[in-house]
Amino acid sequence: MDEHVDRGRRRLLIAATAGTGALGVAFAAVPFILSWNPSARARALGAPVEIDPSKIEPGSMVRVAWRGQPIYVVNRTPEVLRQIGDHNALLVDPNSNDSQQPAYIKATGAVRARIPKYWVGLGVCTHLGCAPLGAFEPGRSEQLPGVELGAGWPGGFYCPCHGSKYDISGRVFKDMPAPRNLTIPPYAYAKNGHIVIGVNQVSDDAG
Repeated sequence: MDEHVDRGRRRLLIAATAGTGALGVAFAAVPFILSWNPSARARALGAPVEIDPSKIEPGSMVRVAWRGQPIYVVNRTPEVLRQIGDHNALLVDPNSNDSQQPAYIKATGAVRARIPKYWVGLGVCTHLGCAPLGAFEPGRSEQLPGVELGAGWPGGFYCPCHGSKYDISGRVFKDMPAPRNLTIPPYAYAKNGHIVIGVNQVSDDAG
């Protein structure tokens, strides 16, 4: 009788051990399976990110992630673009001489964009790394709750952490905590009009 019980216990222990082992293998396999996901791994390594700017409404912005960082893409209105050079005297670095951006962006002057209508930039304040908010309506000083942007606001970005202000091209105003203009990543346009973030040029067979 005892022998029968012992054998039954042994079978139960073997089954339980095998089940636990299989469960452990299943959980252990999850990180490896996830690591095979090409899009997640590619993005982590800095693979290009493509966006269709035609889907962005005028005066609005979308955010995408590239290399784990937020990238802002803004569809700037003609009104904002017309006055983009009118406030250079109020900026720390109006010509972006001390800014991080590709040379082809610096060459575009105040617009800081390959196509003036669409501004592409890193959504990280150059002070302490907070995420600036968009305030794109020119002449409206109270478009953000509890924030007074000031008379003659040309449209741009406001950092809620310590109050730094940038214009619609990501150029920082004087007397702000942020020391430099917002960074602009490398990007290019594909033949289909999509913005490809993370490359300086798109091959002819892309898009």
